[in-house]
Amino acid sequence: MKHFSANLVNRQRSLSLALALICGTFTSAQDKSAPEEKPAAPAPGKAGVDTRILIPEDQVSRAAVEAAITKGVDYLVAKQNPDGSFGGATRTKGLNIYAPLPGAHDAFLAGASGLALAGLVDAQDTRPAIKDCISKAEKWAFQTLPNLRRADMTTTYNAWGHAYGLRAITRLYKSAEGDEARRSSLKNLAQQQIDLANRYEDLNGGWGYLDVYDDIRTQKPSGITTSFTSATVILAMHEARETMGVELDQKILTSTLASIRLQQFPDFTYAYSHGHHLAPQVEINRRNGSLARSQACNAALRAFDDPKMTDAVLSTWGDNFIEFEPWLDYGRKKPVPHESTFKISGYFYYYGIYYFTVSAENLPKEKQRDLAKKLARIILTRQEKDGSWWDYPLYDYHQPYGTGYALMALKWCRANM
Repeated sequence: MKHFSANLVNRQRSLSLALALICGTFTSAQDKSAPEEKPAAPAPGKAGVDTRILIPEDQVSRAAVEAAITKGVDYLVAKQNPDGSFGGATRTKGLNIYAPLPGAHDAFLAGASGLALAGLVDAQDTRPAIKDCISKAEKWAFQTLPNLRRADMTTTYNAWGHAYGLRAITRLYKSAEGDEARRSSLKNLAQQQIDLANRYEDLNGGWGYLDVYDDIRTQKPSGITTSFTSATVILAMHEARETMGVELDQKILTSTLASIRLQQFPDFTYAYSHGHHLAPQVEINRRNGSLARSQACNAALRAFDDPKMTDAVLSTWGDNFIEFEPWLDYGRKKPVPHESTFKISGYFYYYGIYYFTVSAENLPKEKQRDLAKKLARIILTRQEKDGSWWDYPLYDYHQPYGTGYALMALKWCRANM
């Protein structure tokens, strides 16, 4: 990525530091080569238990997955906000993700709530309390998502809110079979979210989440297109089209897919952002740094029939994820973005877990069964005592979004075990 202009740094030094931590403005000089090997086992914790040791294989069963799903669902129901959303702007810490008020938190809330709601629907829990929770969250979505916009000219976090709002809407649509009036309303809401997301496509094609460089401000963002944000948005759009028949803008799809391909390296690693595509050997762009991004980007290209995206590629990257997941785990729960090896941030973790399943569901059933049990073992090991899953302390959004990702992933595991 390019550096902040001197003018901007001089005027907004504290903002620049925060943004550098968020988006990883790494240069070749800053990135030192790191060996891509399996990490050694970490030292045991205070209680003498190594929390990174996976549970025994014989404890991974469909019943164990069902129990974990129920516990995760119960967590979300207990933590739902009175208005139906999930998460909030509380539980701050010394270093917080840059969030211009109030719009950034509108986007965080929409993204976290969309993921939590999608996870609840995927759980297929028929208890009355769960149905009430989902209904309440659906009402919140109808009231709130139409008003989601970017916070200001420096951020486009709303891309995440639109994408994960779409994920939830699509699942609600599937669950509303036979209720044509409700389905029509959900389809209209989905189309609106697509149209809103389209407004914020970057001039380079695709989507990013920050626009902080120089003093140039354009109606359409001209900041950092990131491969994974682009993949996240068009995968949600693709799912919505396949499920509801919404309309997608072919021009935007073409430019977004071109942007993702531009950031793709020959081994199907992906640059963190548009500005990184000329530096394939910096840490964050190498296999372990790209481990989560490759799942989403490969899945996006496969969804839109990229001829390069064969079963062999998806299978290789599925195996890569299982084998090298400990590198992502090293970054899990670390409070500073990109502080871990390969510049991994904690919030790569459950993102990668979920998009692993989106990619893997394209594979032959036998391969899916093999991967599902391996992934379930990881997810079951990582569940917290309170039933949640989380990977990065993001105000009070991290447990809802982490739990939503995990529940959606466990749905796929359950279906293949």
